[in-house]
Amino acid sequence: MSKPNVIITQNIQQELQKFIANNTYSKICVITDQNTKAHCYPLIREVVKGNGILIQIPAGEEAKTIETCQKIWQYMTTAQLDRKALVINLGGGVIGDMGGFCASTYKRGIDFIQIPTTLLSQVDASVGGKLGIDFTEENGNVFKNHIGVFNEPKAVLIDINFLSTLDKRELRSGFAEIIKHCLIADKQKWDVICARSFDEQDWTDLAAHSVAIKSKVTEADPHEKGLRKILNFGHTLGHAVESFYLNSKKKLLHGEAIAIGMICESFIAAKRGFITMEDLQQISSYIVSVYGKPEIPSKDINHIIPLTLQDKKNENSEVLFSLLEEIGIANYNVSVGVEEMKESIEFYNSFTDYFYNSIRF
Repeated sequence: MSKPNVIITQNIQQELQKFIANNTYSKICVITDQNTKAHCYPLIREVVKGNGILIQIPAGEEAKTIETCQKIWQYMTTAQLDRKALVINLGGGVIGDMGGFCASTYKRGIDFIQIPTTLLSQVDASVGGKLGIDFTEENGNVFKNHIGVFNEPKAVLIDINFLSTLDKRELRSGFAEIIKHCLIADKQKWDVICARSFDEQDWTDLAAHSVAIKSKVTEADPHEKGLRKILNFGHTLGHAVESFYLNSKKKLLHGEAIAIGMICESFIAAKRGFITMEDLQQISSYIVSVYGKPEIPSKDINHIIPLTLQDKKNENSEVLFSLLEEIGIANYNVSVGVEEMKESIEFYNSFTDYFYNSIRF
């Protein structure tokens, strides 16, 4: 996969116009949801005017399904998009993942670019060429990004101005991936963000920092055979928690679930002797200061843990985690058992008690 041009800009119209002028496309298809159509599409409407086709899909992770893909492919077919057409994915991680997947499979693949409009998609989902949709079993279990491909966009255009369209909860969700990037690859930056409250963070600086880390890792390992697995820190248990509550009243945003996953997986790393108890306390305390601590009832734990069995990193029926070797360095392919996972969630539910009572492993 060729590395896409990732541009961080304050003028999305200018950069998009430049990209289109430097390429020849028969038609341009813009994929939005109701939110990005209302708040973001007006900023690029004039650039694609004339040969632009707008496709609107429902917002949210629940729409990230094969049924929605079928509707997108039908729109593309009805509009007679040929293999010289361009798809612009204007939205968050759901649109980027699913729109890229649809473009990569329509007529065996047409060009697409990512214009991420959420912090989560700007610092993580739009970079690295992972595309896909969720899969729901007959029994109702949902597995995130279970069906998909690796394929790079032609460009990623990031405009921090889009963040002004987000509410605080969505912005905070994206911050979880920034925290992850610091914990796995840059202790110095972790110390910087830890010294600031959520409201004091510099999003332009942090977006560029996260993009640089993810780009470096994915360029070295584009198909997740080794090093790229470190980007899954917090995601093995985090995805399981997110999936379990996806269709419930207790639904968590992606970053909120990953925040829980990072605390749980830091506990496992501390128990293995990779990080210190002081590190665990700092990580847990800071994450809770940003996200609070939604309780995971004991009755749910035995339903959440089996969902890790479908994690894409697993091999030979072993659930493989990416854990912190120390703050700023991560390892991968660490086999973790059911009891350790259960204990980590129990720790998450009551971690303050561990520190108040000076518990040591």
